[in-house]
Amino acid sequence: MIQEFKDFIAKGNVMDMAVGIIIGAAFTAIVTSLVGDLINPFIALFTGGIDFSGWFYVLGDGEYASIEAATESGAAVFAVGRFIMAIINFLIIALVVFMLVKMVNRVKDAAEKKEEEAPEEPKGPTTEELLAEIRDALKSR
Repeated sequence: MIQEFKDFIAKGNVMDMAVGIIIGAAFTAIVTSLVGDLINPFIALFTGGIDFSGWFYVLGDGEYASIEAATESGAAVFAVGRFIMAIINFLIIALVVFMLVKMVNRVKDAAEKKEEEAPEEPKGPTTEELLAEIRDALKSR
């Protein structure tokens, strides 16, 4: 059983998947920072700084000034604003990832195109052409 496990781990697919997950986690941090630190401030500038995360309803009795105060007191909170902000952030992140993937695909396509456009080495005559030359040479004798 241990040998089977070693064989499973040693397969290329498992290692590729592990590398993909690690790179994906690092990429997630980059994209999250890009959206949170660079894109969201511009969106807040154009929307007047609207932040939906403070929009909530308390399920039960009591009134609270903020969602943090409500959750600290143990009240059941229906956090509509956080959900809306999560959807907005998801859409922004999805758009940024789409643009990054599109850019990477363009670069990759350009590199492949350069390889395809590389001049081919001149090929020699075909077998038929050589046989025709031999035939013509024999006829002229």
